[in-house]
Amino acid sequence: MEKRRKHLSILIPVLNEEENLSQLHLSLQSILEKIGEDYEIIFVDDGSTDRSYQVMRDIFNEDKHVRVIRLRGHFGQSAALDTAITHAKGEIIVTIDADLQDDPENIPDLLKALDKLDVVCGWRSERKDPFTKRWPSKIYNWLARRLLNINTHDLNCGLKGFRKEALRDLEIVGEMHRYIPALAAWRGFKVGEVKIKHNPRKHGKSKYGFTRLFKGFIDMLTVKFIISYSTRPAHVFGLLGATFSTIGFLIGLYLVLLKYLTGVGIGERPLLLLSILLLVLGVQMISFAMMAELTSRIFFQIRESKPYSVEEVLEHQ
Repeated sequence: MEKRRKHLSILIPVLNEEENLSQLHLSLQSILEKIGEDYEIIFVDDGSTDRSYQVMRDIFNEDKHVRVIRLRGHFGQSAALDTAITHAKGEIIVTIDADLQDDPENIPDLLKALDKLDVVCGWRSERKDPFTKRWPSKIYNWLARRLLNINTHDLNCGLKGFRKEALRDLEIVGEMHRYIPALAAWRGFKVGEVKIKHNPRKHGKSKYGFTRLFKGFIDMLTVKFIISYSTRPAHVFGLLGATFSTIGFLIGLYLVLLKYLTGVGIGERPLLLLSILLLVLGVQMISFAMMAELTSRIFFQIRESKPYSVEEVLEHQ
């Protein structure tokens, strides 16, 4: 007899959150029991160096709804979430951070919104974070709305809800986990948001930093390219190549006419070097456009191996 699929999967990436895990589990357990749906809770240990994994093992031993996955090292939040998504059995997936700042009490609101949507983002409209975290995040989200053409206020929020089909075939690497809603919208899924309660951090240290913000911005540009040109990279590189070649040709034509109409020497003029440089760059860019087009076609036919390794999986049979 085929095993019945679980309806709801709660995915939690964990990095050094030993003081928050037990309270988070109790809160989730209380809320999920009230919802009344079949559920599972998946903790993914992303290379914690404190007692987080031992706490997760203890929770696993006490609750048959809990599964624990341990990565062999620290691979980042995207890798942890990708691992959890791969192992999730639920038709509805909710992600939440382990720091207790995003309130689990808002999970029913996300589930209600998923009746009409495919992806729901939590919106921390009243964030309980320091100024140094709030304003860079506001600027980042403003840029994301403009570049990615997605009408959400808080892509950084860890509390999100998904229909599982919206997550299929996504490559979640780097800091790409925050851009899942934008990628889903690009693929035609309906994306929305709900306001959630945000709490100040009581235990543990924030993983936020300007290095992470910079990496997120680079990934934003990557997502912009994926959305705009992943299926037609020749358009952007070919256009650049054609532009360089045209400008180089026109400069060269000007110099040739100058030589034959006025007799002025052009051999030592900087414009000649610029013309040659632009023509060479143009040919290179057009060649690169053709290679990018072939690579794009191959990418959509095969899948690469995952850039992380799972050490252990605990689950109830």
